[in-house]
Amino acid sequence: MTTTTLAALVPLLPFLGAAAGLLMGRTAPGFVRPLAVLPSLASLVLAAVVAVRQGGDQAIDAATELTPTGSVPIELALHIDGFAALVAVLVGVVATCVQIYSTGYLREDPRYPSYAALVSLFTSAMLLVVYSGDLMVLLVGWEIMGICSYFLVGHYWETPEARAASIKAFLVTKLGDVPFLIGLFALATDAGSFRITKILGTVASGGLDHPTLIALLLLAGVAGKSAQFPLHTWLPDAMAGPTPVSALIHAATMVAAGVYFIARLLPVFEASQAAMIVLAVMAAVTMIGSGLAALAQDDIKRVLAYSTIGQLGYMTGALAVADRGAAVFHLLSHGAFKALLFLAAGVIIHAAGTNSLAAMSRMSHLRDRVPDAFWTMTVALLALAAIPPFSGFFSKESVLGAAEHAATGHAENVPGAAGWTVLIAGLITAVLTAAYATRLWLLAFRGRGAEAPDHGGQPLTMTVVLWVLAVPSLAVGAFAYRVLPDWFDGRDLAPTLTTSFLGTGVALVGGIVTYAAWRHTTAVAARVPLGAVAAHPEGDAAQVEAEAIASHASVYGGVAYAPDPADPGRLLLGPLHRHAAVGFHLDAVYRALFVRPVQAGASLVRFLDREVVDTYVRGVGALPRWLGIAVRRAQTGNVQTYVSALLAGTVVLAVAVVLVATGA
Repeated sequence: MTTTTLAALVPLLPFLGAAAGLLMGRTAPGFVRPLAVLPSLASLVLAAVVAVRQGGDQAIDAATELTPTGSVPIELALHIDGFAALVAVLVGVVATCVQIYSTGYLREDPRYPSYAALVSLFTSAMLLVVYSGDLMVLLVGWEIMGICSYFLVGHYWETPEARAASIKAFLVTKLGDVPFLIGLFALATDAGSFRITKILGTVASGGLDHPTLIALLLLAGVAGKSAQFPLHTWLPDAMAGPTPVSALIHAATMVAAGVYFIARLLPVFEASQAAMIVLAVMAAVTMIGSGLAALAQDDIKRVLAYSTIGQLGYMTGALAVADRGAAVFHLLSHGAFKALLFLAAGVIIHAAGTNSLAAMSRMSHLRDRVPDAFWTMTVALLALAAIPPFSGFFSKESVLGAAEHAATGHAENVPGAAGWTVLIAGLITAVLTAAYATRLWLLAFRGRGAEAPDHGGQPLTMTVVLWVLAVPSLAVGAFAYRVLPDWFDGRDLAPTLTTSFLGTGVALVGGIVTYAAWRHTTAVAARVPLGAVAAHPEGDAAQVEAEAIASHASVYGGVAYAPDPADPGRLLLGPLHRHAAVGFHLDAVYRALFVRPVQAGASLVRFLDREVVDTYVRGVGALPRWLGIAVRRAQTGNVQTYVSALLAGTVVLAVAVVLVATGA
């Protein structure tokens, strides 16, 4: 079988699994779990075969015209280079692990069949984005992911937080998709084609007429999809969905699509220095802001959500200095340890019966309840903090090395200002990342107080997946920069001495300072009893999480914070803490600038419709009714009344005739 045929099957198999799962979910429930896991597993195997055959060599291209358009053609095309081959493997690994994990996590959920089918469709859409060689076909996968995220984030639709989060995710990403679509059409108009290879050829020959405008329009869509400032606010609220969905969205689909899109079309953005500076500033603000916000969150999943935003900022920062190898390298490394972090968090939430770190800090022996989650999350947090030899160290330092390369003027077509912006912001974020990673570990696993509740053990399918993902979190960094340079444009991915020393040094400082702050706060804070937190009944993980969301609703609304005097984040952030806890009030700004004006306009339209238009319509109907009433009252049935009225009318007409004749 040819490589092209195998590549076509990679996104097709999860799609067929989704369709079969939806059709057989009610009639044959015994087939739901195999239909969820096996297509994703088969797709992973085929993606690995395609990657081996591609081998980082010349890109694989194939195309067939879908339908004649009379102008710019739309083609069903494949374009598989080294980046696409590796990212597809990442998507397959994470999707398969999520599906296996979900069979235990949602084993008693009555909506599991539709959930599993949507996850498969989500996976298929992301693989379509990765392999597509035509921007219109890529857009199909791009939009399908947005629809799937709406349903999956709102899986616990019984809770108002999940309903609000799903609507918010859909609307904010669609807000970015509008300029994104305009940018795609403008790009195709300048290039005369939606084919990626032809567009890149046009850029190489200097054929783009409006590179800055096109790049900025496309960046709006990327900011929405990849949760970059200022369209990042939907991602923390999306944590109201099931934890496996969070792992899938944050590690391999949805948010990774925007970064991958820029990496694939990087020459389009390099054609405009203004766009590269905007990208660098966007990455810097995203990194630092999300790091501060993560340090103030109480909900364990919101900490990881802001962490994802910050790590995506590293990726966009690497792209801002024109090093897509470093960006995709960090995308692969981050995908492994972030999926592990979320799936381990799901086990911890099940054991603790709450999402709240403040509540976990009041539980002793929680790590003894979940030894697998404890050790694997420790590995993932070390990778997140970029501590050598874990995978995050190699990929994050490659980003900082690329920024240093650009800042010192050794990168072509990259402004030095962009390099310095990314480098300084990256080092600051390294401190913040180590700080909030250390804080999460301390509050979750070093709690003091009442003994953690016992909600029973986790299914084997949940714990095995954690150890599977721990392997790449530990080893993928060293393996990638030594074995896979051909897949990354042949660039050396080894971290430089300067950035390695600085990056590791500031990370260690961030962790040590946070630990010292935690020791100080725990020594002086009065311990608060656990109370009702341990009262959740034993049940499956999905039920416990849904109850935790409902009981900890204030976190998802972003308007209140459960205080914990032993929280080192309060000491480290000081007066900035209350602002960071609510995302620096960006939601309030959007509510004032957009939500309230729209609601006021809707109220005005409703008033005009009800009080003006409806009044006119009611009046038109009432006038004949009133005339009918008047005429009906005149019909008395008395002959004398009729004769009198006839005579009176005759007299009136006669007088009128005389007056008219006299006047004439």
